[in-house]
Amino acid sequence: MKYSSFHNYDPFPSVRVTGENACCAEGWEAVLAEIRKRIPEGRCVVLCEMYPGVDQDAVQRELRRLSPALLIDTRELLLSADELLERVYGDQGSDRVFGLMTHRSLRDCFDGEKLSRARAAIEKNRDGLVLVCGAGASLAAAGDVRLYFNITRWEIQLRYRKGQGNWGLGNGDAPLLTKYKYGYFVLWRMADRLKTRLLPDVDLMLDANDPDVPKMITGADYRRALEQAAGQPFRVRPYFDPGVWGGQWIRKQLEIPTEAANLAWGFDGVPEENGLGLTFGNSTLEFPCIDLVLTHPHELLGERVHGRFGAEFPIRFDLLDTMEGGNLSLQVHPLTEYIQEQFGMHYTQDESYYILEADGNRDPAVYLGVKTGIRPEKMIAELEDAQRGGAPFDAERYVNRIPVKKHDHLLIPAGTVHCSGADTVVLEISATPYIFTFKLWDWGRVGLDGLPRPIHISHGKNNIQWDRNTEWVNRELVNRTETVCREDGVLAEHTGLHPREFIETIRYTLSRPHTCRCNDSVHVINLVEGKEMTIESPDGSFRPFAVHYAETVILPAAVGEYRLCPTAESTEIRVIDACVRP
Repeated sequence: MKYSSFHNYDPFPSVRVTGENACCAEGWEAVLAEIRKRIPEGRCVVLCEMYPGVDQDAVQRELRRLSPALLIDTRELLLSADELLERVYGDQGSDRVFGLMTHRSLRDCFDGEKLSRARAAIEKNRDGLVLVCGAGASLAAAGDVRLYFNITRWEIQLRYRKGQGNWGLGNGDAPLLTKYKYGYFVLWRMADRLKTRLLPDVDLMLDANDPDVPKMITGADYRRALEQAAGQPFRVRPYFDPGVWGGQWIRKQLEIPTEAANLAWGFDGVPEENGLGLTFGNSTLEFPCIDLVLTHPHELLGERVHGRFGAEFPIRFDLLDTMEGGNLSLQVHPLTEYIQEQFGMHYTQDESYYILEADGNRDPAVYLGVKTGIRPEKMIAELEDAQRGGAPFDAERYVNRIPVKKHDHLLIPAGTVHCSGADTVVLEISATPYIFTFKLWDWGRVGLDGLPRPIHISHGKNNIQWDRNTEWVNRELVNRTETVCREDGVLAEHTGLHPREFIETIRYTLSRPHTCRCNDSVHVINLVEGKEMTIESPDGSFRPFAVHYAETVILPAAVGEYRLCPTAESTEIRVIDACVRP
């Protein structure tokens, strides 16, 4: 397939923070100099709170240059690894992938007696510098100077792959899926609850993604930057990952450098795991975008969306690249009641596939719903036999294969069997609980690590909706397009999602500027046709924001109104715009 020649995708977007110049320190010498300025003569307690995953040994090695009279390492105050596994992680079960969303706090990880002794030692030290370092430092002391060492979840995942274990468990040699499971369901939840409470009082915020070159701004500047981001269009920092079915479009079209053989996923629109770039003058720092969700949910999400979902970002955009690759695993997502009962989540992963690209020379398709007249028990038996090593599962005997082309939109409410076929690029638009994918068949493949990929037929068969057959799929899920507005230079079409799904999508085809309204919901958009566009504010409340082909942009509800504008580079554009329906 011949790819377009745009090649203007920006893999390193950031919010340029306006207003007063921030004090940004880069590198340990500059960071330590700024910390010293804030340490008074006599007794001073400096809290060095860290998100679990920060390289604490590297940080403490440098902080010792401040010559503390006492250094408290919070890792020494934890329960033992065995006690943590029993008391904190004990309800996570034996499944390699799925667990139960925890309601515990980071305080539950600490030994009460050890914590009390640490507090007494801090109080007893009446002269000199006291450093309290590590996750949970604020549980040991209030602190006179409060630092927070922050890190993105993608960086944590990369460290898991290199052998870092979960905080406190010493399980560096554990399978990657186990470490991610413990992070997703337990550790990150506890750490985010504590961080949300601490952020209003942090004095110095550090970008600790690179342990050798930390970057630091004041807590006040960080809070100011988040406030600005919550009122204007912004992009998150995308990341990309290979997979067994991955393709070549992302690396070629978006020009993403990689040593991997392919790139399967492009995560550009997942605030829970993406970073947020912040530029102060000539310095750019990266922090977890979840901080913005946790601190400004009203402005970001809108009142009605926040009222429904709390401080969670409910819409997810990502790219699935199978161009010159293979089929995704055949899968199904849990029904709402199932995910509530089994995993403690209050909503499920309804989704859709928007076909961003398709190689018409290779018969691209999406597998969607079961064929009319099949016997469910027969399909499940053959899936289970294939998983045990029997004959390969004949997917096309049981599942509808729907031919697709560019700009088709296929809706996938939870409970619908589905997967994207080879030679497509899918813009996946979905609700956020993306870890809950029950794989039914993976075409006999193993993962990139050489191990069999997890298959969850036992979960899947409890969720497959067998009445979503050929006729139902074609009637309800394939290109359910309805014209909303047609006038000179403007075509607005409702393309989804299904009535069972809370996300609504509008596709705009524009040859002139068009004004849209947020209507008290966050919006997520992607330029699906055209080289470039701009998003403008009708009242000038934010600067014009450039968007390039395939880039995802988040528009906070606080924006109110925004204008989508073709540029001279693209006289006609197409934009997919998603929000939470009223």
